[in-house]
Amino acid sequence: MLERKLITKVLEEALTTNADFSEIFIEDRSQASASMLSSKVERVHNSRTFGIGIRVAKGFHSVYGYTNSNTEEDLLKLANDLAQSFPGSQEKKNIVLGELKVGTSHKSRILPSTVEMKDKITLLKRADKAAREYSEVINQVMVNYQDYEQKVWIANSEGNYVHDVRVRTRIAIGSVAANEKSKQQGFNGPGGTHGFEFYTEMINVEEEAKEASRIATVMLTADHAPSGKMPVVIDNGFGGVIFHEACGHSLEATSVAPGMSVFSGKKGEKIASPLVTAIDDGTIENAWGSANFDDEGHPQKRRVLIKDGVLNSYMIDKLNAIRMNDEMTNSGRRESYRYAPTSRMTNTYIDNGESTFDEIISATEYGLYAKKMGGGSVNPATGDFNFSVSEAYLIRDGKIAEPVKGATLIGTGADALLKVDMVGNNLLTAQGMCGSASGSIPTDVGQPTIRVSEITVGGRKAAN
Repeated sequence: MLERKLITKVLEEALTTNADFSEIFIEDRSQASASMLSSKVERVHNSRTFGIGIRVAKGFHSVYGYTNSNTEEDLLKLANDLAQSFPGSQEKKNIVLGELKVGTSHKSRILPSTVEMKDKITLLKRADKAAREYSEVINQVMVNYQDYEQKVWIANSEGNYVHDVRVRTRIAIGSVAANEKSKQQGFNGPGGTHGFEFYTEMINVEEEAKEASRIATVMLTADHAPSGKMPVVIDNGFGGVIFHEACGHSLEATSVAPGMSVFSGKKGEKIASPLVTAIDDGTIENAWGSANFDDEGHPQKRRVLIKDGVLNSYMIDKLNAIRMNDEMTNSGRRESYRYAPTSRMTNTYIDNGESTFDEIISATEYGLYAKKMGGGSVNPATGDFNFSVSEAYLIRDGKIAEPVKGATLIGTGADALLKVDMVGNNLLTAQGMCGSASGSIPTDVGQPTIRVSEITVGGRKAAN
């Protein structure tokens, strides 16, 4: 941590040329991770990192640099070097930092740093054992554990000065089922902005491991998925990854501001079915993507992106707000001090509708039920997406029928949003890591069960 006086000097030094904004981001992070493969502990790692990032801007143009040094000499030199990107001179600005604001939400009862590594490895062993015992066809299990405590201090030339502590932990289980014909994998990875109490009060490690093995086991005997255009029912929880990738990134100012998003300039227009309300909320207590402040030092907010099908708001950081002449939504995020912040998602989801799960299935004469989504690729400029489905079933005569494997969903985010014709009332979120311009950050994705009236399904068989 730096003294207030030194922080002020650094911010002032960054404005000795012609810049009009300066910011400092101080990070002290301790983290632990461990992994197990084939019932053997493969890797155990503890680390602590400290670094300071400085951003200097004029208008919406900025430069960024970082250092591991906390000496006055090195920090003033870095600030001055960055300031040279904006030639000119101006009267010395006297910056007065406000009272330090300290985050008070998303508390953890048991800090991971107070828990011995052997107790964390015990979680791996419990998960491995439960996953293997689920079925005799499970022949490989991979378990990864991680936690970190990230302490940040953020200050800028406008006088903002905040301190936040983010404590997160996650366990990820991958199970492989195999027979003489094929192999199939199942995955489950719960996490949250919690301490070690997450594993005793929030989840049951054995049940989470069994879920990974269940998926692998079911898919092992599945026939190949059909191909063609058909209704698709996408289940709750990680099904929200399609909205996150195909639509969410296109609503971030990172792509909207330069006109590289399919949704640029469409605020106030209908872009989705009137059944769709989509939200990005960084304030949800202890959610995976939550924090007290964004990484520019502004209080996190609940942002209604789409309201009843109408584009209501983008996700906008400070500098892009200037570029877009729009209101900042406190959406600046970054992986660490090594990255300048930019607009990013937090906990992003489609809100509840009125239909029940059973009503959605029974209203579908024939189609695909995508119970668990896998990975995919998206072009933010067009919204074109291609997602694999890790667990899928055919729907016949309004009932869930046989499992199918190898299904992919192909389409565009804008088209899929308009074709949502049923929205469930069973909202659920799931955890993931999101990579973009400012690094890899924790984000929740989510939705209730939804039905899209028509999506192109890629498979190896003709549709019935």
